[in-house]
Amino acid sequence: MATMTKKQKVINALKTGKGLTAKQASSRFGVGNLRATMSSIKTELERYGNWEIVTESTSAGLTRYMMNDTHPGTRKYGFDKFGNRHAI
Repeated sequence: MATMTKKQKVINALKTGKGLTAKQASSRFGVGNLRATMSSIKTELERYGNWEIVTESTSAGLTRYMMNDTHPGTRKYGFDKFGNRHAI
């Protein structure tokens, strides 16, 4: 069984529809710099216009990253459970 990268784990967490803060990413996946990881993920996910990465500020002053589906039901590609992209 292939091991998932930290980037793949973050994508899977964002697919659930819940947000992810730097503290959560660090404790759950060992991501040291979520901002850099999100920059990389954002480039890949927003390339075809199917998803967008958005941020919001929490009441504690933290930044929460979320992934929004811009075309529900009409995606050109998706991700499997390991975070690998495939055509739909």
